[in-house]
Order: sequence, then C-alpha cells, then structure tokens
Amino acid sequence: MSKLTLVIGNKNYSSWSLRPWLALKAAGQAFAEVLIPLRQPDSKANILSHSAAGKLPVLKHDDLLVWDSLAICEYIAETWPEAKLLPEDRRARAVARSVMSEMHSGFVALRRDLPMDICRLGKASGIASEEARLDIARIQQVWQDCRGRFGKDGDFLFGRFSLADCMYAPVATRFRTYGVAMDPVSAAYVDAIYALPIMQEWIAAAAKEEPLPEA
Repeated sequence: MSKLTLVIGNKNYSSWSLRPWLALKAAGQAFAEVLIPLRQPDSKANILSHSAAGKLPVLKHDDLLVWDSLAICEYIAETWPEAKLLPEDRRARAVARSVMSEMHSGFVALRRDLPMDICRLGKASGIASEEARLDIARIQQVWQDCRGRFGKDGDFLFGRFSLADCMYAPVATRFRTYGVAMDPVSAAYVDAIYALPIMQEWIAAAAKEEPLPEA
C-alpha cells in the first residue's frame, strides 16, 4: 500500500494548504498529515526539512515529492481519475484549468488585503484597495460564468465538486470572514462550499488552533 503524507500550515490561515487537502479528501485517499505552525522562529527550518522550496504545502507519495499546491492537485486528479476531480468534457476541463491557474497566479491584492482567517467571522478588513475590489469583482464574475455554463448539474463551479472548487474554497472563507457583498449566484456557491462535510472538518480543526501573531 502506498504511503501518502501532506505537509501543511495552520488550518485557520493556510489557504494554499487547504486546496490539496480538500482534493485528497474528495479523492477518498487516506493520508498522514504533518502540520507545521506558521510565523514561528523555527517555521522556515521545519518547512525546509520537508522541501528545498521552503514553501507549504508538500505532498509525499512514497518516494515522490510534489511541492506546489496546484501541481499537487493535478497529481491527485491524475493518480486517482476515478474521483473525477476534473470535468470530463474537454472544453469544460480547459476552462477549469484556466480559472484554476488564474487563482493560482493572480488576485494578489485580495490575498494581501483579505488574508485567510476562517475563525474571525465579521473581521474588519480596513479599507480594501481598489485592486482588491477589482479582484473581488473578477472572482464573482468567474463564479457566475462557470456556474452558468457548466454548473447546472450540481452546486459547484462545474457541477460536481472539482479541483476548481478546491482552488476557490479559500476565497469562499475570505468572503465570509470579511463580509464581502456577493451576488446571489456567488452567495449560493459559498454556501455550497461551506456545506461540504470535508470543509466542515477543516473548519472544526481550525477552530481548535491557537491564534497566531499578526504577520
């Protein structure tokens, strides 16, 4: 039996860790979990002991190391295709990969102004920059488009839960944490993400963590 280990950061704060964690859970794979507390004097050294890239998350599958959240998610989808974590239709799959990559490489202002902090519902975000407001508008545009074109057979961006939802789940938490105004389609999508049992499992674990010092 192969051995899977996922190295992650604090569940309340680590958006990048949440993504492959959800993918593994959705794929029905048992895995060991190693949590490295962030913002500690030894955090960097502990992360480097698992990956020379010095970033989280990290997936270990037997003797294979994968150290980027999107790469990990894609690896999970390829290794366990029966989980159907990518749309079967070629065109829908291309769009899914596009919106996943946009999330992976973009929305810098959103991440800066509205950092993930699941357990601080109603947290005041201060004055979001114009760039962050544009990010928020673009994300809701993505959600509306995917739900409208591909999501009619389920509650998620492409109908059934997929890697695209893994990539945007941390944004759903941000929108709730900071009370972001949403259109009805986006609000229903956030509700669907929160209703997932695996999402509730992550949130319950996050609630048990000690708050970290402000970054």
